Amino acid sequence: MTEITVYILPVLVLVIFLYALVKGVNAYASFSDGVKEGLHLFSSVYPALLAMMCAISLLRESGLMELSSQLIAKGIPYIPSEIVPMILFRPVSGNASLAVLIDIFKTCGVDSMQGIMASIIQGSTDTTFYVISLYFSTVGIRKIRNSLTIGLIADAAGIGMAILLTILFFQ
Repeated sequence: MTEITVYILPVLVLVIFLYALVKGVNAYASFSDGVKEGLHLFSSVYPALLAMMCAISLLRESGLMELSSQLIAKGIPYIPSEIVPMILFRPVSGNASLAVLIDIFKTCGVDSMQGIMASIIQGSTDTTFYVISLYFSTVGIRKIRNSLTIGLIADAAGIGMAILLTILFFQ
């Protein structure tokens, strides 16, 4: 199988090149235009991403996240305290929730109940605030109220089902 995977990318590039050749498209010019558009998009999105990452780092380093995790875990006995940062960060940032997931793997183990629960949460929810702030601002959509509500409801459903399924099947 590894022999096949080594050739996938070169074959894909060759197919794209041959397709462009057959269609009479200047592949290099199209690629250069795509890079220019990508750089423009990056420069318009980067300030929002940087601000979001800064806010998440401040929350994590201030200890506020750990304090809120302990309070929420005391109120809801089925949720391990290690999972609470994952629940709070997942709708905000994929990178932050991935960092929390890795931290859970290191402290509790990959096959632990916390590790399995965090993995299911990571796979069954989306970064709602990130998606809305990035994609909606790029397109120019200003009215996000219904999208935000529906996204947060979907996140809550995914998190709730992840907790329930982990307790039912892995406890």
